Amino acid sequence: MKLLIGDKNYSSWSMRPWLLFTHFGIPFDEVLIQLNQPDTNAKIRAQVPRGPGKVPCLIDAAGQPVWDSLAIAETLAERFPQHALWPRDAAARAHARSVSAEMHSGFGELRSNMWMNIRASFAGKNATPGALADIARIEAIWSDCLQSYGGPFLFGEFGIADAMYAPVAMRFNTWKPALSETAAAYVERLTALPAVQAWIDAAHKETHAIPYQDECP
Repeated sequence: MKLLIGDKNYSSWSMRPWLLFTHFGIPFDEVLIQLNQPDTNAKIRAQVPRGPGKVPCLIDAAGQPVWDSLAIAETLAERFPQHALWPRDAAARAHARSVSAEMHSGFGELRSNMWMNIRASFAGKNATPGALADIARIEAIWSDCLQSYGGPFLFGEFGIADAMYAPVAMRFNTWKPALSETAAAYVERLTALPAVQAWIDAAHKETHAIPYQDECP
């Protein structure tokens, strides 16, 4: 299988399926396409003509493309049932799907004001009321899951829900908003995960820069 991704420093959506492949040891070939370039869309469409021209995109051994982070995660869970990408328990699985979908479709204020830039440090900036409201909701989700399922990750062991929130942890490392003790500890555990560390290390080695994302007014 082949996974098309964007820059590790910036591409929060690419980070999610990459972590699942890497953490669970699922073999894949990585194809990194730099974002915000004149030919970015064309390079993606050359490999995935029927898709939206965005990353991430999974291309399986038969050439079938699957785009969108959550769709890729569902595909991996379906094809590799030996790995508990979703919780085995049905009720926990429904809960995990719900919080993952909420991350997928929500938190627009956080995304707009505290974008992912692993190499940057914007401590204390852009703490708008909307971003803080999104952070409060995320903290409530994390606290509920960790308390309900005992940790160390949202549903016990690392899975799709954690991968969906991993870029949030990267944002928190960059922007450093005030967090509860529970949320801060979860961010530390996510950051220390070997697959996450591998992504972070690669992001720091990249040389491609997107100027407007490297500056914060």
